[in-house]
Amino acid sequence: MTGLRLGPLLRYVDEHSATVWVETDGPCEAEVRCAGGAEDARTAGGPPGTGGAPLAEAAAPGGTAPPAPGGRARSWRVGGHHYALVTVTGLAPESTTPYRVLLDGRQVWPPPGGGEPAPVIRALPRPGSDGADGAPLRVSFGSCRWAAPPSTTAGAGLGPDALDTLSLRLAADPHAERPDVLLLLGDQVYADETSEATRRWIAERRGLEEPPGDQVADYEEYTRLYDESWSDPELRRLLATVPSCMIFDDHDVIDDWNTSEAWLAEMEATGWWRERVLSGLMSYWVYQHLGNLSPAELASDPLFTAVREASDGTALVREFAATAYADPTHVRWSYRRDLGRTRLLMVDTRAARVLPEQRRAMLGKGESDWLREQALADPGSRDHLLIGTSLPWLLPPAIHDTEQWNAALCGGERGSRWARWGEKMRQGADLEHWAAFPASFDALTELVARAGGGPEAPATVCVLSGDVHHAYIAEPRWPEAPGGAGGAGPDGAARPSARVFQLTCSPLHNSVPAAIKLGFRFGWSRAGRLLGRVLARHGRVRRSPVSWRKAGGPWFGNQLMTLTLRGREAALTLHRAEPDGAGGARLATVLDRPMTGPDGG
Repeated sequence: MTGLRLGPLLRYVDEHSATVWVETDGPCEAEVRCAGGAEDARTAGGPPGTGGAPLAEAAAPGGTAPPAPGGRARSWRVGGHHYALVTVTGLAPESTTPYRVLLDGRQVWPPPGGGEPAPVIRALPRPGSDGADGAPLRVSFGSCRWAAPPSTTAGAGLGPDALDTLSLRLAADPHAERPDVLLLLGDQVYADETSEATRRWIAERRGLEEPPGDQVADYEEYTRLYDESWSDPELRRLLATVPSCMIFDDHDVIDDWNTSEAWLAEMEATGWWRERVLSGLMSYWVYQHLGNLSPAELASDPLFTAVREASDGTALVREFAATAYADPTHVRWSYRRDLGRTRLLMVDTRAARVLPEQRRAMLGKGESDWLREQALADPGSRDHLLIGTSLPWLLPPAIHDTEQWNAALCGGERGSRWARWGEKMRQGADLEHWAAFPASFDALTELVARAGGGPEAPATVCVLSGDVHHAYIAEPRWPEAPGGAGGAGPDGAARPSARVFQLTCSPLHNSVPAAIKLGFRFGWSRAGRLLGRVLARHGRVRRSPVSWRKAGGPWFGNQLMTLTLRGREAALTLHRAEPDGAGGARLATVLDRPMTGPDGG
């Protein structure tokens, strides 16, 4: 009998449909069966967890159960592993529908025996129906989750896992507020920093003397990372019920992925890099990217169609990954999700980069044009615009100026000797955020201002990021127009009427050394700002037309941010996972405040 290896993961959800991802241990037909169908009616009153009372609904008059939402899909194969992505249709807007997963007609989730509650699908409201009096939309986000076992003892290990702790809280109180969607902003797995258990597993498979040593080398080893992370019982329960949107960052492939042209040349000179990056892109497509797509996008995706129809899709996915690596314009990993009157744009800031030094850009032209088109489209149709980018747009000012100075040096502003030294510094200090791509930083700044301006502007434009292993709020300020009116500032740049924020939250489960904590705190200080300006002058860096202030933080620890959006109002909550003193963990509220209105910001 075919069994369930990973999942179910509830991924895409709208007002009428959803997708559910599973990995199985053999070929099969996967089915998502929702409450209310004929089979549920026949098994009502049966043993818990077998399709009985918790999943059944009353039959319609005449003894016929009403049609129930659900879906089926044949599994497909990549790299010796079997997967299915089931599209669930027939949901009612704003409904909460329990579901179960069957493989070849046999229930595998919840596991028979009644010990696991049925996961649920909560459909979104009809487009345009949400408002100030409607149900709020809760968007939780964070990044950087290392799969090492969490610790609930103060001062030990990495501390409690924020997502595990959220899952435990929801299990203890099914009526507690839960996210409507979870944004995972990068480093879902760590290919270059494996756990002790994974290192032992790799050592049994191959020798560790040759590069890449105890790092991940190929597709099979990537599957081990996902198995280790997503088989965590608490995370499994959470991801089965809370829809998730994902985007990669560097550690999903390797630290500092695509830092620079020089970095890439060094990697391509090794004997192991090509297999690593192709396996990383292949596994990302299978485990993360497909779940980001809507049912309509899946149906029109030629690669997904070909893989499902093939007896073995490995060669097809590998060819796709090789083409995407050689030509980043071949694929768009970025995507858009409309959640009622909130638009979410998840942006690829790793694979889409342009690396030649004199043309450096965070996004290629096609990617940049797509982002602009999506951010500016449909004016007046949204109350909030969210831009998810794993790397922060607004950094502590000293760090921002340092990265811009370094970019100028690497570009030859101070001669070849400074350029060589700048490249070593860029790689050694991880200077590769938006600020390290000055033209891209300016373009994103201008786009945020335009998207947040005009008579039909959204109430907020929020850039959501992770990566830097702490949390903070930054609020930009554009120069006042003459007379203090809105519109354009004195340099002609657009000034938004929306509230604009950089919201950064990281890690979900990781750590940051004490020296780095001091560095981030210094980056916001007056002395740090002065040092940054000195470096910027040395690099002949043009001062940015926008300034920003720290509106909250920095906060450290394993943490999760949640935006609560109701109509044109927004509020922000930051929770930190902490030991509860009784051998468990709790989510402590670090911040809870409005982001709009007279008290916001």
